[in-house]
Amino acid sequence: MVATALQGIDSQRVVYDEVLAARRPWSHVVERGQVLRIVDLGGNQAVDFLVYNADDYSERYSAPDTIRLQGNIFLTTGSRLYSNDGGVLMTIVGDSVGRHDTSGGACSCESNSVRFGLDKKYQHACVENFLAALSRYGMGKRDLVSNINFFMNVPVSRDGTLEIVDGISEPGSTVDLRAEMNALVVISNCPQMNNPCNGYNPTPIRLVIWAPPPPDPCR
Repeated sequence: MVATALQGIDSQRVVYDEVLAARRPWSHVVERGQVLRIVDLGGNQAVDFLVYNADDYSERYSAPDTIRLQGNIFLTTGSRLYSNDGGVLMTIVGDSVGRHDTSGGACSCESNSVRFGLDKKYQHACVENFLAALSRYGMGKRDLVSNINFFMNVPVSRDGTLEIVDGISEPGSTVDLRAEMNALVVISNCPQMNNPCNGYNPTPIRLVIWAPPPPDPCR
């Protein structure tokens, strides 16, 4: 296990700790004030991420508002994750990488077939992971929105072209997100094998949730 996984965390305040296997979906409610740490155990592993108001699923992450309100297409420490209602769902309070993508979208069976060939259509993809996780909460395709790709390297060229290139995260890289309201987090530990977002080799991640000591930082 990567030694930095619990660095800076009081282990007595950890309320959840799990290793998520490569290619798998995950969902969990992070209560207001709690912090979720995502650990890239092997390095260069994209983590596709959605977040909803856990008390009202109609309020959900908005990539356009998050980019527009902060004037930055990338996310890092201090970035707020805005909802379609203008609320703040979560704030990035720690980041050992420095830049995360919210423009590149999630892979799907359809995009796999278009980009990589019809024989790749039946490979597992993030959209299918999202749908499997969302079904537990009575949600489906209409509830999918633009996502965040933690640890995925998507530079933008001068002409506006997006690229997916080798990652910049190393084994043990972390990102910490504080819930500003009760937040339903949905993750696809990306199964993509056809582009460099996972180094062509999807690997496990670790998910740790802890409750910081009082005073409540959200007040």
